[in-house]
Amino acid sequence: MPEFLETTVDKFTFKVATDRHYSGEGVWAQADGARVRIGLSDFLQQRSGDVAFAEVRPEGTALAFGDEAAVIETIKVNISLTSPVAGKVVEVNPVMATAPEAINKDSYGEGWLAVIEAANWEADRARLLDPQAYFELMKGRAEEEVRQ
Repeated sequence: MPEFLETTVDKFTFKVATDRHYSGEGVWAQADGARVRIGLSDFLQQRSGDVAFAEVRPEGTALAFGDEAAVIETIKVNISLTSPVAGKVVEVNPVMATAPEAINKDSYGEGWLAVIEAANWEADRARLLDPQAYFELMKGRAEEEVRQ
């Protein structure tokens, strides 16, 4: 079970898992060798609303860093999520087809999107934020939204 950095802004509590890296938009990447599991950060899923549908690129799809990896439909908005890693989709979370709300219930666990066989994880990781940097970015964005 991962450890978390946690903050409360207004009445919302946000968590950042410390065992993965993050894109600026809030897609996390967790490496296990060359295989990288991806999903939505807690902040991104809370900000987006209740997930009604998730369309993840199918197994075998080649992705460049920044390519669309998934589209999430919520009550509020449709979100195009970009891949935080270049490589080939080797596994799609089967839960997304029947229970995409797992993203809201457990964004760092059961609500993952896909596993990508990374072409060069070290290069991609260097382009991502470490947990502390993403935590500070997320905290700033949450505080900004409260002020608006």
